[in-house]
Amino acid sequence: MIDKADIEKLNRKFNGSPAEDILEFFLQQYKDKVIFSTSLGAEDQVITRMIATIDKDCRIITLDTGRLPQETYDTIHFTNNRYGINIEIFFPANKQVEEMVNERGINLFYESVENRKLCCHIRKIVPLKRAMKGMKLWISGLRRSQSVTRQENQLLEWDEQFQILKLNPLIEWQEEDVWNYIEEHQVPYNKLHDQGYRSIGCAPCTRPVSKFEDVRAGRWWWEQPEHKECGLHIHKK
Repeated sequence: MIDKADIEKLNRKFNGSPAEDILEFFLQQYKDKVIFSTSLGAEDQVITRMIATIDKDCRIITLDTGRLPQETYDTIHFTNNRYGINIEIFFPANKQVEEMVNERGINLFYESVENRKLCCHIRKIVPLKRAMKGMKLWISGLRRSQSVTRQENQLLEWDEQFQILKLNPLIEWQEEDVWNYIEEHQVPYNKLHDQGYRSIGCAPCTRPVSKFEDVRAGRWWWEQPEHKECGLHIHKK
């Protein structure tokens, strides 16, 4: 495990550096111990393009929760074809999902925050932990300006939950930066973004929002902003 002083030193070293330079350094440093988990959203599509340009052998995975929109599956297909890569797909354990929905209902997530977090835990966190076995660096598409729950995240940080070093190369980017990059490099993106979906997750837990709302306002819109995380990204001081 890398210590806090080393993390702070690396954060200072790469403060203000281009995301491509940051990725190239860490991909070389950690080689086959790097994992990038993509949700196929705009930020993750930017990172996928950067990684495919630097090192096509980098391991890229996504979580199929069983409740994804068709447009997300289409994005997986187009992205693999565009860059000549193979995004690995991880599924939740069928027995856990069956027990959960039979006990609490098919749309349990609308009933309480507890139910929603249980659903996210079974469909996302458990399979991601399985995918991360043996890995030392986790690349994520977090941006600070996405929500109130992400304002204290750093470029490089230690993730206590998954016990892994976590790299957020777009942490300082604004939404405009993301879309400028997509346009400049003709990056394939989820077509739900064209329908007002600024952040995309599972179909029943995501809806379109106006450009004046928070980026993640359409995620679990029935909950308070401070609860709007699936549990994958928990920042601890």
